[in-house]
Amino acid sequence: MAENSNASASQDEKPTIKERLAKTRGFARSIGYAFIALGIFVAGTMVGNGSITFHSNNPQNSGLPNTLDYSSIDSVYQTLRQNYDGKMTEKQLVDGMKSGLAQAAGDPYTEFFNTADAQKFNEQLSGSFSGIGAELGQDADKNLIVVAPISGFPAEKAGLRAKDIITTINGKTTTGISVDEAVRQIRGKKGTQVTLKVVRDKAEQLSITITRDNIHIPSVTHKILDDGIGYMQITQFSEDTADLAQKAAQEFKDKGVTSVILDMRDNPGGLLDSAVKVSSLWLPTGSKILDEKRGSTVINSYPAGGQSLLKGMPTVVLINGGSASAAEITAGALKDNNAAKLLGEKSFGKGSVQQIESFRDGSQIKVTVARWYRPNGQNIDKKGIEPDQKVVMTNDDFKNGNDPQLDAAIASLQAQ
Repeated sequence: MAENSNASASQDEKPTIKERLAKTRGFARSIGYAFIALGIFVAGTMVGNGSITFHSNNPQNSGLPNTLDYSSIDSVYQTLRQNYDGKMTEKQLVDGMKSGLAQAAGDPYTEFFNTADAQKFNEQLSGSFSGIGAELGQDADKNLIVVAPISGFPAEKAGLRAKDIITTINGKTTTGISVDEAVRQIRGKKGTQVTLKVVRDKAEQLSITITRDNIHIPSVTHKILDDGIGYMQITQFSEDTADLAQKAAQEFKDKGVTSVILDMRDNPGGLLDSAVKVSSLWLPTGSKILDEKRGSTVINSYPAGGQSLLKGMPTVVLINGGSASAAEITAGALKDNNAAKLLGEKSFGKGSVQQIESFRDGSQIKVTVARWYRPNGQNIDKKGIEPDQKVVMTNDDFKNGNDPQLDAAIASLQAQ
């Protein structure tokens, strides 16, 4: 995941990893995963690889001094140290200053991660977590419920079932807490235990102790539907995505699939390199996937490459308001190259690129370094991508388990 870069490093920095990011804030259907660090759609911070060189002399910030005057900061520190009624640590204060510097940029995607948050961030990218393996949500009464235990993982083995209402986590009530807070409480190191009290069928009360384990959830799943339609779902663009998508595409080809549905709904993005490789499954070598610009200057272009296993295959891409970043890159590339039809709802609209710098203590800073543009020349930041065919999922659809978007995609391909 390393890239070439001339970006300068501060004195306490050891830039061994410089990653390109595509990231969005949380947009999920009130669903969280107990095995996901803070929840992908909450932390929502996705990384993308690239190969771009930035010089330390950024003309946009040429007016800034080489070093900051910290005397005024020290004055604030002395006031806190002498007057604050509470206990603080040096690390807490230093991390706070670093976080404040990142926030001062006024960019929602430029962030400082302390050591613990950086570790969680990188866990999300690998698709591997330590937890119990259960999908959580809320029912109509705002109860914390198990949407589904995931087959083969600790929650299922311990006896947790779909629709169980979780009333306490390690003795703490779940009343009034969000799904995301429940995720944070349930996650933990491999080998440690979490005890959940649940109500089953609104009658039986149970106490279930679950031993946490390492969990890897593949980012790509696929199957073959009726009428020779291949269905591929990508939940995020992580380290395993490109290989899994290629294997799915090869199976589709080997088994005579005649058309494809690519489902990227609620996909918050991820590795840029994975998005380029997935797009290349449909596009001829050399087709433009995206450009990156700093100001008005194109600093990098990404063409399609590799085997175009699905080239010419009628394809419908499903998107919605949770489709962002790398998912939007893929959707835009397929649409603009006339390789697919987009169906569903307007995507999130995240058109910037971030770079990660790592520090010696394990902390990281993520900085917006460029904007990305579709093959048609558009930047989708705060605009999103409109589908060719709009199909809305209503609350009733979610409650009743209906999927009119998938139904419409199947009908569209059957009509061809």
